[in-house]
Amino acid sequence: MKTALRRWWQSDLAWSWRNTPVASISTVVLLLLLVGAFGAHWVAPHNPFDLTSVELLDALLPPVWMPEGQWKFMLGTDSQGRDLYSALLYGTRVSLIIGLVAVILAMAVGIFLGLLAGYVGGRVDAFIMRIADIQLSFPAILIALLIDGVARAAMPREMHDVLAFPVLVGAIALAGWPQYARTVRGSTMVEKNREYVQAARVIGVTPPVIMFHHVLPNVMGPVLVLATVHLATAIITEATLSFLGVGVPSTSPSLGTLIRIGNDFLFSGEWWITIFPGLMLVVLVLSVNLLGDWLRDALNPKLN
Repeated sequence: MKTALRRWWQSDLAWSWRNTPVASISTVVLLLLLVGAFGAHWVAPHNPFDLTSVELLDALLPPVWMPEGQWKFMLGTDSQGRDLYSALLYGTRVSLIIGLVAVILAMAVGIFLGLLAGYVGGRVDAFIMRIADIQLSFPAILIALLIDGVARAAMPREMHDVLAFPVLVGAIALAGWPQYARTVRGSTMVEKNREYVQAARVIGVTPPVIMFHHVLPNVMGPVLVLATVHLATAIITEATLSFLGVGVPSTSPSLGTLIRIGNDFLFSGEWWITIFPGLMLVVLVLSVNLLGDWLRDALNPKLN
C-alpha cells in the first residue's frame, strides 16, 4: 500500500496536481465539503430534520453577526426554526448522493452501449447512435423533467415522496448516458484495430472478454474526465428540478430545495435562507468543474 502511494506521488499526474494551485485548492475545498456532507451527523450542531429538536420560536433568526443573531445558529434559521448551517451540510449530502449515483448509472449504461456500438459496428452502431443523437438534440433538463413527470404520473400520489430519490437519479442518469456512449464508441473504434486486440482474436478470446477486459481499460481516461464534469452537471440538474418542485421532498431537502424554500422569503428581508444554499451550490459545482478541467489537461498527451 505504501509502495503504491509512493509510486503515485512520484507520477506525472501527482506532479501536475502539486504544481497546479487551482487543482490543489479545488481538491482541498471538495474534500472539506465531502467530509462536512457525509459526516453531517458528527459535524452539524443540530439535526434540522428532527422535528423534536425544532422550535418555531427560533424561526427566521438572522446570522450571528446581525442584530438578534445567536451563536447557537451561526448562519441563522429558516421559516421552521431549522439551523441553516446544519441544513446546508445535510442538503449537500443529498445533492452529492444523487449526483454521484446518477453519474455512476449513466456511466454504466453509456460505457456498455458505447463499447457495443464501437466494437460491433454496423446496424447496432447506427441504431444506438441515432438514439443518442435524438436525445442529445434536447436539453438534459427537459429530458429529466419528462422522465420525472412520466414516472410521477404512473405512480400513486402517496408514493411520490418515497420514490422521489430513485426517480430523480434515473431521470438524471438517462439524460446523461449519450455523452459516455459517444466518447467510448469513438475510443473503441480506434482500439479495436490495434495489435493487442487482433492478437486476442487470433487466440480465440471471445468478443465480450475483449471488450471488457482488453478495450475498456484503455478507453477509461476520457470517461473519467467526462464523469468529473458530468458530476457538476448532475448536481445542477438536481438543484434545478428541486427548485422547480419536482425533486426531493422538503422533509429531506437538497440544496435546490433549500434555495426554493428560501426564495419565498428573499424579498421580505430574510436573504440568508436562499443566499447561503446558493453559495454552497456554487462552491461545490465550481470546485468539481475546476478539478475536472485540470484532470482533462493532465490526461491530454498533447499538452504534456
